[in-house]
Amino acid sequence: MQYDLIANSGKARFGKITTTRAEIPTPVFIPVGTRGTVKTLSNEELRAFGARIILGNTYHLYLRPGHKLIEKLGGLHKFSGWKGSFLTDSGGYQLFSLKALNKIDDKGVDFQSHIDGSRHRFTPADVIDIQISMGADIIMPLDVCTPYPVDEKTSEKDMKRTIGWFGLSNSRFIEKGGHEKGQDLLPIVQGATYIDQRMYCLEELLKFDAPGIAIGGLSVGEPKEDRQRILENILPHFPDDKLRYLMGVGTPEDILEAVEMGIDMFDCVIPTRNARNGTLFTRHGKMIIKAARYAEDQRPVDEECPCTACRGYSRAFIRHLLSVGEILGLRLASVHNVYFYLNLMERIREAIEQERYPEFKTKCMADLARGCEEI
Repeated sequence: MQYDLIANSGKARFGKITTTRAEIPTPVFIPVGTRGTVKTLSNEELRAFGARIILGNTYHLYLRPGHKLIEKLGGLHKFSGWKGSFLTDSGGYQLFSLKALNKIDDKGVDFQSHIDGSRHRFTPADVIDIQISMGADIIMPLDVCTPYPVDEKTSEKDMKRTIGWFGLSNSRFIEKGGHEKGQDLLPIVQGATYIDQRMYCLEELLKFDAPGIAIGGLSVGEPKEDRQRILENILPHFPDDKLRYLMGVGTPEDILEAVEMGIDMFDCVIPTRNARNGTLFTRHGKMIIKAARYAEDQRPVDEECPCTACRGYSRAFIRHLLSVGEILGLRLASVHNVYFYLNLMERIREAIEQERYPEFKTKCMADLARGCEEI
């Protein structure tokens, strides 16, 4: 992987990631394909919407269908038919969210499958082996996903364990020839809401000279003000020539603000998860499509949106489909939300390239705050 910075608008950055399979303009939002697919959407639709990279979850793919089967069938790309890039996370977030089912020590995590209760163990080396075998382009290491709130002592222990685990992960990645296979490993900065810990973690991880650096633990329920404060303090210390990846964030407003601070890459389940719950994103904020006020509304979700859901279906019909549990309703809602996110990123990139991002962000935030009653 190579990251190239092309243009700035204030601190906002327009650039390009080059992997062995794709050129990916940044800032970029990565649709989450937990089990190798973005829920209800085809590869062809994702490609048409502008997606060049999707995210797979190591924890879920390890349990089903299993990394050995995926490797036997040619790796994630051949198995899934996705011709762009794959980023796989370590599954650490899932492991640490299953508090009653895991036990952590300095060498790794013991856990029970949420599916059948079977016992498993992930070490930093195991997670690298799994992701290399699946053929992911960008690999994330096992880290300690510290919950919020957390005391300073516990946070420091988790942060230092994350650094130690990355050293083990990096050694295994080199041993297995990840670079020679066209893969890259990105470290993850942890440290909860403590700026001194975040800075220490960043300084230690920069020594490994990876092509990018991820920021974890800022979508675990902490106040938005804390996230802003941490990013404002640590981002000035990130090298300009390295990709900046904010994991698990977020809403359109969160993305607009983080881009302004210099973030390049995002992922989040919000577009598809909200779609399944009947919440659609529009240029004027969220639309709760199941609301009674849309029962007879024959307009598209957003009259300015060219996605297939808006071109061919009414609010009333989509509301009906979701209300009665029809699969087409889930598909149309997901199509719209994923298109909205990817189109937002395209507009963000254009604004940065034209050096007008502050004005663009101000207008977008104002539009989102107006509410769907305006459209």
